[in-house]
Amino acid sequence: MTADMDAPILEYLPILIFIGIAVAIAAIAAGASWIVARQKPDVEKNSAYECGFDPFEDARHKFDVRFYLVAILFIIFDLEVAFLFPWAVSLGEIGIFGFWSMIVFLGVLTIGFIYEWKMGALEWE
Repeated sequence: MTADMDAPILEYLPILIFIGIAVAIAAIAAGASWIVARQKPDVEKNSAYECGFDPFEDARHKFDVRFYLVAILFIIFDLEVAFLFPWAVSLGEIGIFGFWSMIVFLGVLTIGFIYEWKMGALEWE
């Protein structure tokens, strides 16, 4: 390898060192907790957590599709916000084309939201 090819690799060396140190610290912490802590769970540790009662049925039952629709809506509008911040920061540089592109993007999302609302996807019985 020449010196020109080594330069880009050396730029990533601090990142690799950081990842190595992070993995080592995590492994040491997990190993130390395994060695130091007692590994004999009692009845209290094996009891139902937080809710205070045993589950009624199997945890692998099917969920209503509305839970998934709400989750998809959350992801869509979360991504919308993720696109709005860089757009707002660079609005002065992207000009009128960037402005109308975002208006079209927001319009499509709004039409999709109104469609789901009208179809009753957000109604709970």
